[in-house]
This record gives sequence, structure tokens and C-alpha cells, in this order.
Amino acid sequence: MPGLAAVPAFIGAVDGTCSFEELPPDGLLADVEFYAPLYMGPPESLRIMSRMPRLRVCQLLTAGYEHALEHVPAGVALCNAAGVHDTSTAELAVGLAIARLRGIDDFARAMPSGAWLHGSRDALADRTVVIVGAGNVGEAIRRRLEPFEVDLHVVGRTARPGVHGAEDLRVLVRRAGVVILAVPLTDQTRYLVDDEFLALLPDGALVVNVARGPVVDTHAVLRHAGRLRFALDVTDPEPLPADHPLWQEPRVLISPHVGGNTSAFRPRIHALVSAQVQAWRAGEPLRNVVASV
Repeated sequence: MPGLAAVPAFIGAVDGTCSFEELPPDGLLADVEFYAPLYMGPPESLRIMSRMPRLRVCQLLTAGYEHALEHVPAGVALCNAAGVHDTSTAELAVGLAIARLRGIDDFARAMPSGAWLHGSRDALADRTVVIVGAGNVGEAIRRRLEPFEVDLHVVGRTARPGVHGAEDLRVLVRRAGVVILAVPLTDQTRYLVDDEFLALLPDGALVVNVARGPVVDTHAVLRHAGRLRFALDVTDPEPLPADHPLWQEPRVLISPHVGGNTSAFRPRIHALVSAQVQAWRAGEPLRNVVASV
């Protein structure tokens, strides 16, 4: 990252220049105080923190942070990249919803055979849409859906103006045409969408997951895929094995966890990490501190 060469930090990981095929020597790691692990990197990119005795800050390049908690040494501030991925993830959430409702994935599969799949398809307009998650990503999705003339509801952990509390969720989904998941993975949200949840949805309803794979019970998806529709940017397991039955479900659209990985990512993550390093060096408060282990 330009301008940060003198910082006692392992910043090269931001650009993906460290492949971890050859691990950095202990001599280099011994002086690291600020570390940005590889984006969507292997587990070793997190385990390597155990070899950084002077580490004080771990700056993730993802909004999710549950995968890093067990690897962060004591006394280290863990920061996520909240705000960096909101726009791109919201774009994909809306795109997946429209693609599955309008059958764009069906049209793409029909192109090699030259099949002309003319016919009426479902519109996003006039549908009841429930966004599960009232954080940055959920808010970004809400703003993008407002012009689509939908009956829009946002559900958060607690009720507040414009946001339903979690206690309203299972009432709202009973009439939802589209449910978009944008929650962090926690003990409370793991397998939130299970058989019982899916059974509440009306026939033909669409579930869009841009959160984390384990928010949805994959086995439940397979059991309900004949009655409901799904668009999943994240899966459980992930990556999804090539022989997994989910690939063969015609009412399931899968994208390979690319919600935040767009052309907008690099300049925004550079801006965040630069600001974080400068704040840390100046002794100023860091943004997005999600844990101080």
C-alpha cells in the first residue's frame, strides 16, 4: 500500500501480495504491530498472528469477523471492514432477487440449446420484501429497494423507528414474497432459516442470502426447494463442493461469495486501512473495533 512502507505493519496482505505459499520469516513478523490479513485468505493468514508478539491491531478486510476471533492474540484490537462492502453487497442482493424472480438464470441456462423461454415472470414490484438485518448492509439494501415499489420491512434485533424487532420476524415472513438475509453470523443467527422458518413462507417466496452460509440450514433448503426459491451468495459448506446436490436444484441460484468483491472494493479498503494506520500511529481511536481480545 503506497505511503505506508515505513509503518511496522504487515500491509502487503492488503494487495494480496502474500500468497502464504512461503510464510514470512519470524524476523519480519516479530516487529509487526498492525496486521491486515489476506482478503478471503486461507486459515494460515489468521493463524500467523500467533507469531507476532508485538501485534496490537488486526484489521480485517471483511465485514464478518467470526472466523478471526479464535486466532486473535490477547490484547489485540480486532477491527472489521464495516462500510467497505455495503454498496457492492446491496447491489448483488437486489440483482440476485431480480435474476431469480425474472428467471434470468433460467434464460442463461437455456442459451446453449437456443431455447426461447418466452412467458410471464414475477416482478419485484408490489411484493412484500423483508430484510433481515438492520446494519450497514441491510440499510444499503433498503435504500436500493425503495424505488422498486415494494412493501418493505426491515427487521433488527430490537425495534426502533423504521425497524421491526426480532419478535416480529416470523409474523412478517408469513406474507413475504422476498426475504433478504443480511445479518452477521452469531449464535443467535446460526441456522436462523431452518425448516420451521421456511415452512412459514408462502409458496413461491424467494430467500436471498448475502449474509453467511450457516445462517441458512442447507438441508432445509434442499427439502423446500420444490416449493420456494433461493438465491445464495454464501453457502454452507463453502466453497460448495462440485457434487453437492444444491447445484442441481433448478429453483436455486448460486453465486460464489462475491457480494463485496467488486471494483469498488480496492479503493474503499485502501482508504479504510490507510485511515486506520494513521489513527493508530497518532494514538487516535480506531474505527470498527468489534472486539478487544
